[in-house]
Amino acid sequence: MTNALGPLRLYAGLAVVFFGLVPAVMVSLLVAGGNTPSAVGYTLIGGIPLVLAAVVLAVRGMTGADQELAARRLYLSMALVAGADVLMLGGNALIRMGSN
Repeated sequence: MTNALGPLRLYAGLAVVFFGLVPAVMVSLLVAGGNTPSAVGYTLIGGIPLVLAAVVLAVRGMTGADQELAARRLYLSMALVAGADVLMLGGNALIRMGSN
């Protein structure tokens, strides 16, 4: 029987980095540089805590000994990253479309 948790740990870590941390940094740099409407900064108020919670859950899921609990934490971390992306990137797009 194979261990399905190994690839899940890898993909959850990659998801948190590429779909959580990178977009948060990109949107933060856009807001800091003044390249977006100032209202886009409000999406960061909700997005950054979601990404930080996803990072914490991913780290706890990668180091956990109980496989079911680790898998649950990794799934939750990926769900939080998806919610943060919808909030930050979708909010950025909607605010930009509404300001034109």
